[in-house]
Amino acid sequence: MANLHASDVLRRPLITEKNTLLTPLGQYTFEVAMTANKIQIKQAVEKVFNVKVKAVNTMITKPKKRRVYRSKTQKQTGATAAVKKAVVTLQPGYDIDIFGDI
Repeated sequence: MANLHASDVLRRPLITEKNTLLTPLGQYTFEVAMTANKIQIKQAVEKVFNVKVKAVNTMITKPKKRRVYRSKTQKQTGATAAVKKAVVTLQPGYDIDIFGDI
């Protein structure tokens, strides 16, 4: 296990319609480093956002194949990147202001 810094563990918050519906339940979704485990993710969220974490669930999305056209005659195949996501559930009474002061 590599000793990762909190900024290395948490890449970015994932803001989608489904994830914003989870925020009233105290659940937030982040893209995290592939090498990070649940304990490191919990410590990083608690340190960065000053909250208490109840649970961490992780998932890895596999790469999907995509077709890339360079010109009318050349076709190439590519793939999206594999991503590790973490759904973090906070203790009652805590919340994270992902959008900041807009």
